[in-house]
Amino acid sequence: MTTATGKTAARATDVWKVYGTGEAQVIALHGVTAEFAAGQFTAIMGPSGSGKSTLMHCLAGLDFTNRGEIHVGDTNVTGLSDRGLTKLRRDKVGFIFQQFNLLPTLTAEENILLPLSIGKRKPDRAWFDQVIDTVGLRDRLHHKPTELSGGQQQRVACARALVQRPEVIFADEPTGNLDSRAGSEVLKFLRRSVDEFQQTIVMVTHDPVAASYADRVLFLADGQVVDEMFDPTADRVLDELKRFDEVVGSAKNEGIQ
Repeated sequence: MTTATGKTAARATDVWKVYGTGEAQVIALHGVTAEFAAGQFTAIMGPSGSGKSTLMHCLAGLDFTNRGEIHVGDTNVTGLSDRGLTKLRRDKVGFIFQQFNLLPTLTAEENILLPLSIGKRKPDRAWFDQVIDTVGLRDRLHHKPTELSGGQQQRVACARALVQRPEVIFADEPTGNLDSRAGSEVLKFLRRSVDEFQQTIVMVTHDPVAASYADRVLFLADGQVVDEMFDPTADRVLDELKRFDEVVGSAKNEGIQ
């Protein structure tokens, strides 16, 4: 397990997120308060509809909160203007998504450097080289996404996130479209980026094996934080998820009776 720096990379304070109105209203986040330590790998888990992706999107400035505050580092994300949110996403956060989100007309290297190009920033070539060698893409830099395997495409997405040196990387089901071998490669890279580069990662996943790569697992249910686990193993995570299913199932049965 990596040792966090003692600093907080991101935090949510009494965050509420509500979709719709009236009878169609859905409370996705119900007063969530959570901190994510710098230099730590945190997985967010929970049943479908628990609010885990909504929480990550609010933390990353991709969605707005109805109440409460979001901070990334020293920046109060709540109430930022569109320009402020664009700057936040460009300078302070990195993203890794299930669908890779690579531009098909660009090479792997061009995709990796795209956020820096948009921000008109020059890459640190020594850091770029270190990231490329760590992720194992040296011989694939001039290939376009269609010429890469799914695992290689996701590693391009990981390198793109890391090369910016963001304060925190948000990963939404990063292994969801990968087979077990490719998924393992990506998770090992994320683990190394924390251990060797002191990167901060917040990952949403439904997979206990993926969660076992993290230092800490935050469990959500019905839009609320219900538990956390440090030094997780796949078996312990699976047992915890089964317990949630039993509790939810019991509550629904009692409501029917």
